[in-house]
Amino acid sequence: MKSSRLVSILLLLQTRGRMTAAQLAAELEVSVRTVYRDTEALAAAGVPLYGDAGHAGGYRLLDGYRTRLTGLTAEEAEALFLAGAPGPAAQLGLGAVLAAAQLKVRAALPAELRAHADRVGGRFHLDATGWYTDPEDTRFLPEVADAVWNGRVLEVTYRRWREPTDVRRRLEPYGLVLKAGRWYVVAGPGPRTFRVAKILELTVPGDEFTRPGGFDLAAHWAAYQRDFLARLHRAEAVVRLQPGVVLTGPAGVAVRANGRTDAAGRTVATVPVESLDDAHDEFLRLGTGIEVLEPPELRARLAATVGELARRYGNPPAPGGD
Repeated sequence: MKSSRLVSILLLLQTRGRMTAAQLAAELEVSVRTVYRDTEALAAAGVPLYGDAGHAGGYRLLDGYRTRLTGLTAEEAEALFLAGAPGPAAQLGLGAVLAAAQLKVRAALPAELRAHADRVGGRFHLDATGWYTDPEDTRFLPEVADAVWNGRVLEVTYRRWREPTDVRRRLEPYGLVLKAGRWYVVAGPGPRTFRVAKILELTVPGDEFTRPGGFDLAAHWAAYQRDFLARLHRAEAVVRLQPGVVLTGPAGVAVRANGRTDAAGRTVATVPVESLDDAHDEFLRLGTGIEVLEPPELRARLAATVGELARRYGNPPAPGGD
């Protein structure tokens, strides 16, 4: 709707400053001609909106102008309160800040929208922590977050999986990522990814750094995950799945991409695996729902395990154990 689009133009210019017609059109997913018409309508309504020509031109609001728009829809109010995850905010040392901000927003909402927002807290709860995992020691998370925000260098002792396990690193922290209950800091030079819980010691020497202007944290993390999975799943296995058996993760994606189903409803597919040990344990959980056709060494490992299980459970247990 045009009225909603006019409000969006105002808020974009208020929060981002000068923007060209092309930038506004791309943000709003409309034509440049539509932006021209909308800005003319805003100027005609008395909004102090100015357009500058030239290479460095664009639209801007008069310095100091602030709109007092409060036209949140019910859905927007609900989304705003749903987005505030109290657990991660508390870990970052922002729990009280988040609560105060939500209280202020709630007080500014009309009664009807306030009821919508209150309903979110009673019906939806965001828990980013994975199942069956012990809470991580993230005692340095507030310091890391502060360094990310203020562009300060960190010197850390970090525990990695290979020798030497404990190493000293000088980090330029670009951003923090919460993945399945685990916090990661993406830091230069590189950039590289470090797990916050593996930081054993941390000092802030006071040095500052400049975050790369073109760095996109979300895009970097997506690329990092793709590269991680590619490095993780370097081997392959050919499996035959019984009807109704579903694999998850990269293996499930591979089944959907190259699986062939026979007349009996069984699906044969080539799937990525991390290692023979991991594939052995993962496929064994599916019991008779899966048959490994290749590689021969994995098939032999599973056959040996099944044979041992048959021997162990095929006879009554001996008194006192084996």
